[in-house]
Amino acid sequence: MTVINADRLRLRNMVEADAAELHRIYSNVDAMRFWSKAPFTDPMQTQEFVQGVIAADPATTIEFVIEHEGRVIGRAGFWRPPEIGYILHPDFWGQGFGSEAISALLEYGFQERGLTEVIADVDPNNTASLSLLKRLGFIEAGREKNTIQISGVWYDSIYMRLSATDWRALRQSSTARS
Repeated sequence: MTVINADRLRLRNMVEADAAELHRIYSNVDAMRFWSKAPFTDPMQTQEFVQGVIAADPATTIEFVIEHEGRVIGRAGFWRPPEIGYILHPDFWGQGFGSEAISALLEYGFQERGLTEVIADVDPNNTASLSLLKRLGFIEAGREKNTIQISGVWYDSIYMRLSATDWRALRQSSTARS
């Protein structure tokens, strides 16, 4: 099992027992507002999602649950690396957990997995996620209209990108300022 420790968080591989806590997130309308699927209405949907993640080829799916004080508060990982994705329960928004989790995941991706860049596909209306990625050094790499359809509605995308070189330079510059 891979475990990534951060100051207040622990990221670890998903296990079947996580389905119940993850369902609190995947069934939450606010949490799912900018996700690539409609909110889950049945716990079995979450169970099937978790089983799919566990069975997935690590070359195409690297997923972790995000734990705070022993409780699952979100999920983060790489889908078809180098694409990053993450979701937190709204009870944990605005407390720096997203930044902490994604920073730890980026470090893992660049150092342990040898990624040369990380990309993200973000809904243009998801200003919190765009702001988080920009604070972490991501830059806009493009925009596209009508990229994903959820429940019959089309949504646009902003593509964000962060190179390993830029990540390392940002980390060195922040360490030098400390």
